[in-house]
Amino acid sequence: MISAGDMAPRGYVPPMAPAWPAGGHAAPIAKASFRERLLTVVLFAALASSCIAFIEPSPHDAVMGLLGIAALAAGVQFHRLLLIPFTLLVVWNFFGLLTLFNVPDQQVTVQYAATSVYLAVAALIFALVVSGNTMPRMRALEAGYVLAALISALCGIAGYFHLVPGAAMFTLYDRAMGMFKDPNVYGPFLILPLLFLLQRMIVKRIDFIGMGLAGVIMFGLLLGFSRGSWFAFAVGLAVTIALSFLTAPTPRVRLRILGLSIAGLTALAVLLVLLLTTTSLGSMFTQRAQLIQSYDVGTGGRFVLQQLAIGSVLEFPNGMGPFEFSRVFGLQQHNVYLQAFLVYGWGGGFAYVLLVLTTLWIGFASALKRTPWQGYAIATIGTFFGIVLEGFIIDTDHWRSYFLLLGVIWGLAAATRAAATGPTGHRSTP
Repeated sequence: MISAGDMAPRGYVPPMAPAWPAGGHAAPIAKASFRERLLTVVLFAALASSCIAFIEPSPHDAVMGLLGIAALAAGVQFHRLLLIPFTLLVVWNFFGLLTLFNVPDQQVTVQYAATSVYLAVAALIFALVVSGNTMPRMRALEAGYVLAALISALCGIAGYFHLVPGAAMFTLYDRAMGMFKDPNVYGPFLILPLLFLLQRMIVKRIDFIGMGLAGVIMFGLLLGFSRGSWFAFAVGLAVTIALSFLTAPTPRVRLRILGLSIAGLTALAVLLVLLLTTTSLGSMFTQRAQLIQSYDVGTGGRFVLQQLAIGSVLEFPNGMGPFEFSRVFGLQQHNVYLQAFLVYGWGGGFAYVLLVLTTLWIGFASALKRTPWQGYAIATIGTFFGIVLEGFIIDTDHWRSYFLLLGVIWGLAAATRAAATGPTGHRSTP
């Protein structure tokens, strides 16, 4: 049977877990059972296949079904902390289903609601999986996600530079998008695996394999020319560095983080300047880097549509239903929080906002706790925080990667809570 370590790229070494007396949640296992090894293989496959998103349903969706079955077979446990996201996701979808009465007999709206339900289930599956036997499963998740990001970035690079015949299918409007439908979804997908790699390099050790993987993924992120993705990555990286610095175990590690962060950001800035001044990327970057684009302002612009959306939210407390706002006004409002109220009504909208706020709270709290998976928790909440802010200019409520983040944050939080209380239920100090 293949192990999670065997599935990672050669030379790529995820962080090792120290001994952690936590009732089976993090303690190293001498020999995993067949069902546990099967679960890690399916988890790896689910993440590795997540880079294929240009068809619906995608292969990833099929593997997610297998992951749910493998999780049940492995005996995953439902931690009571997970009642919070479970309840909020149920409420969010309940009100979403109610709004279908506003748009009856439309297949596309039923599909929209079904997708919301599926993504909620997927988030809970990820939460259940990583809440137990956390480090081996997180290693499998990371290895699969890094591989998926590498494939996505390579496709985007090949498409942008027309390296192989037919590679143009991996671009849209001269912007890399990999095997996604939109560069604005492709970009955020790359952030979490990239922060996994960068967080380990600044805290633990730098290796050429990790540097190479991070370089390719970062270049793919750049070629997506998504302002929102660049912003979310910058925020995520800043949060990751800050939390890594605050939680560093010794002054020596803090000095390492500070020095490597300054050196790395300086090197990145120099490389970007050289790249943009010596290649054809400069003009596209200059165009996309402008804070305000033509489609942001004027009649039918993003900001005007958001103003109209606020009025519609007040006018329709029960929600308009899927796609109704764009049918009435011609375009979407490009704000996931307005989307939550417009599509799911006030009940669903408040449930969604509360879900975001509680996830931020529990994610930051978990990232500050000393655990073997603390690096994963830091990178994940950093990514999530960046995408939460990006949600003010784009709709993220149907991104698979967004619900993966939700699930991982809550799963790691449940594992942290279980580690703190110990097998007897009493709080322990590791």
